[in-house]
This record gives sequence, C-alpha cells and structure tokens, in this order.
Amino acid sequence: MRVIVVGAGVLGTMHAWQAVQRGHAVVHIEREAEARGASVRNFGQIWISGRAGGEELATALRARELWEGIGADLPELGFRAIGSLTVVRNEAERAVAEAATRRPDAAARGWELLGPAEVRERNPALRGDHLGALWCERDAAVEPRTAQRVLKDALLTSGRYTFLGGREVREVVGASAVRDDHGEVHRGDVVVLCTGAWLGGLVRELIPDLPVRRVRLQMMQTDPLGEALTTSVADADSFRYYPAYASDALNALAVAQAQPPTAAEHRMQLLMVQRTDGSLTIGDTHEYEAPFAFDVVEEPYEHLATVVAAILGRPLPRIRHRWAGAYAQCTDASRIVHRQQARDGVWLVTGPGGRGMTCAPAIAETTAHELGW
Repeated sequence: MRVIVVGAGVLGTMHAWQAVQRGHAVVHIEREAEARGASVRNFGQIWISGRAGGEELATALRARELWEGIGADLPELGFRAIGSLTVVRNEAERAVAEAATRRPDAAARGWELLGPAEVRERNPALRGDHLGALWCERDAAVEPRTAQRVLKDALLTSGRYTFLGGREVREVVGASAVRDDHGEVHRGDVVVLCTGAWLGGLVRELIPDLPVRRVRLQMMQTDPLGEALTTSVADADSFRYYPAYASDALNALAVAQAQPPTAAEHRMQLLMVQRTDGSLTIGDTHEYEAPFAFDVVEEPYEHLATVVAAILGRPLPRIRHRWAGAYAQCTDASRIVHRQQARDGVWLVTGPGGRGMTCAPAIAETTAHELGW
C-alpha cells in the first residue's frame, strides 16, 4: 500500500510511523521545511493525569505504551517516565486531590496523594511551602522541539518513506490523490490529512462545516534551572481544566477559592517540564475566540513566574523564549479526535484538542485499524 500523509506534526508523523511499521510506503508532505506548529510548541508531556475516563484514558494509556516502545528504540526522542506532581497549597486544593485518588480508575493512572516530605523526596527542587501533591506515576515526557525530526530520521532509514517539505497541498484530484503547490500530483491508496490547526484552504473546501476550532495559548522557556526537576509539575488550577478531577470537592473549591484575576481572565494553569538541557518549559493560557491577538501579553508570564517561584522556593531562572501557538480542538471537547472521510480515499484526522502529543500514537494506530492498513 502507498499512503500519502499531509502534515508533519506529531499526528501526521505518527500516521506515517504506523504505515511504515506495517510495511507500507509513505509519501509525507509538509508545507513548512519542518513542523512548526503546536507539535513543537508544547510541553512534550505524555499527560495521563487529567484525562477523562473511559475511551480517553484508554487511548492515553495505550499511547504512553507506544511512546515508551518508540523511545526505547530511539533514545534521541528523550522519552522519560518522570511522572507528575500537582502541588496543593491549602486544604480545599488537597481535598480535590484526595477525591481524585478515590476514583475507580485512580490505580490505572498511578495516582497517590503525597505529603510535603514525600513530595520533596520525589522532587527535591520543590522547596516552597505546600501541603503535598497528587502524584501521577504514569505521566511521561519527550522533547517536543526535536521529536518529529528524530522520528523522521528513523523513518528515512526504512527505505519506504519519502519526506517532501516546503510543499502545500492545494487540491484533491481524484480518489486517493492530491496536487501540491509545485504542480506535482501524488497518488496513493489512501491520503490522510493531518493538518493540525490549519483549518482553512483545502480543509475548508473539503469539509465546510468541520466541527473543529482553534485554541491559542502562550508559553515560555527559561534558562537552565541548575538542578534536576525530577517530575513534571502542575498547580491546583489544573484541577479546574481537566475532566478527571470533577468532584464535589472541586465544586467546593470553585466556590471557596476563585482564581487570581489574571489566571481567570486567561484561563490559566501552571504546567512545567524540564527539558534535557535543564531549561524549563512553562505555561499556559487558553484563548478560544477568534480572531486571536497577534501579540503576547505579559501579565500571564508574570503570574506564572510568581506561582513557580512559590513552588520552587526560589526565583524563576531568566526567561529566554516566549511564544504563542494554536492547536485544533473538536467543538465537542469529549471527543478524542475528529476522523472523517472527506473524499474517496481521502481522510481528515484533526482536533485532538491539546491531547495531540499525548495521544497521537494511539490515534494513528486506530486510523490504521479502521482503514485496514
């Protein structure tokens, strides 16, 4: 089988990976020279902790299993089974974490409520004042800025993979065939469009009423911390944004403890991961109403710096990068991804909604099963 994959972000790359692993030939087309969208502008977290139960949790756990296997074969991917700590700083926040550990699927996530001494034993860099943290043993991380390149280099060694960067697919020209902006027609047995947050142009032409929206966020990266941050870190505002934490305790938290105004305005939480060079990737905000602002706003960065300093018990290292990005999210946020046949032999797969880095391997595996690869 010959598979045409359009889009070289993590979702497209994983579809190419699944096809090559099954012995098929792949032509992979990307409008940039390399991926530059949400797949390289994220935390690199394989984030199990907050996922909704049922299908979403099963997908995330399967994806983590696949990531771990790929990481064992490709050490340059930077896969690390580091887990995460969601820090709680008062009794209301601690009650939400405790309620989470009573969920029927808590063991599958590796959830455990830790006290302050146990938190510092697991992550000595967390020297600020807190009442403990919700530990998630199943969370992991990869290096987002380089993951797609590492995977692409490995795919190239197969002899069944062709990468065409700097080409934008402009039209579908028959069953399982597309034309790019160089005028070249690419024919296969199936075309999979994994165009991420690029929802205009050809995508709008193929599916005018696509139930997917764009979400914008702001993030930052610091100088090296100077010590190991041995886990991913989140603050208790994360409880407000992930479905797994829904409980009476969370409802009580919402009533008793409003978010700081900046965090509420920008729909913020703290997520923090250390990169292999020692720097910290920190975020994030959420903006849903398009058209999005073209500039980044400083107040969210100031808020995050304050929260991180309180958790670390030390000032944040110098911020050396700030950026904004956008990802695609199904308008029905309970859906893991939007997978739709757009034309004969042409499928669109998009809208994982901030779950792309976590779930992409399992999403691509499901596509392969459904399309009979």
